[in-house]
Amino acid sequence: MAIGMFPGKHTDVPTCRKDQTPMSTPASADPRAAALLDGFSLEMTGKDVAGLAEAAPVLPAGTRVNVTFLGNEDLAMRVTAATAVLEHGLLPVPHISARRLASREQLEEFLAELRRVGAHEHVFAVGGDPAEPLGPYAASLDVIRSGLLAEHGVREVSIAGYPEGHPDIPGDVLWQALEDKAAALEEQGLGAVILTQFGFDVDPVVAWIAEVRRRGVTAPIRVGVPGPAGVKRLLAFASRFGIGANAMIVRKYGFSLTNLMGTAGPDKFVTDLSGLLADASAGSATGYGDVKLHFYTFGGLLATSEWVREYLAAQA
Repeated sequence: MAIGMFPGKHTDVPTCRKDQTPMSTPASADPRAAALLDGFSLEMTGKDVAGLAEAAPVLPAGTRVNVTFLGNEDLAMRVTAATAVLEHGLLPVPHISARRLASREQLEEFLAELRRVGAHEHVFAVGGDPAEPLGPYAASLDVIRSGLLAEHGVREVSIAGYPEGHPDIPGDVLWQALEDKAAALEEQGLGAVILTQFGFDVDPVVAWIAEVRRRGVTAPIRVGVPGPAGVKRLLAFASRFGIGANAMIVRKYGFSLTNLMGTAGPDKFVTDLSGLLADASAGSATGYGDVKLHFYTFGGLLATSEWVREYLAAQA
């Protein structure tokens, strides 16, 4: 899972600084990956302002940077991080963790502060970690249906997607929630983006995207991908969030369970995903629609940003 995708596990994955994990070296890229990587997004926590300053010179202007909603960070820290994203010429996408909101007033205060600094137009509504909601919002759909997002100038809302399912929520419930959120946003005239958990296997991702489109949901999809990081760290997060990480899957991703001391980048995953999407779309009247990548920066903002730059340069 990615940070905050489970009703509580999508907003609580910290990033780490660039000196903690050496960056992997990108392999030769498939030219089809350029379209998939164009307009990629990544994310930071409220504590990553310094790391953002390091990575900003490497990032294309206007890159979307999600700002997580961690339980150990307050409103001021989150707003400061979103402001820093703007100051670096990037586009902030603050997270709103429904189950962490103690009251309607707290949500309104957060939205008002985001609007004050100009970081309010794009948000990511997610469930959040607490087993019991701290206030009136049990799910991100409750936040969407409150009408407060549109009232405070939000124009686009990202919602969660689960290509490999959720360990605690049946698949039919997940699909219904996705359809309900997409419909609620459309009814309010708000744009929608689907942001997925991270994974190591492209096959369930492609199958899930096909099912999203079969169900008539046309919102752009951002596939979650772990940025370059230590193998042990990646496997730890995979275990924490219920991501498939058995021997067969990790070999497909490009690293071995018998060698846990090195680092791993998403080279093979990105190349394989771009190829599968392009090949399938070639034989389809509609293709898979708008699909991009979203990087979870477990190895640091700078390491991920440099990886993208070098991966694309390998195509030249």
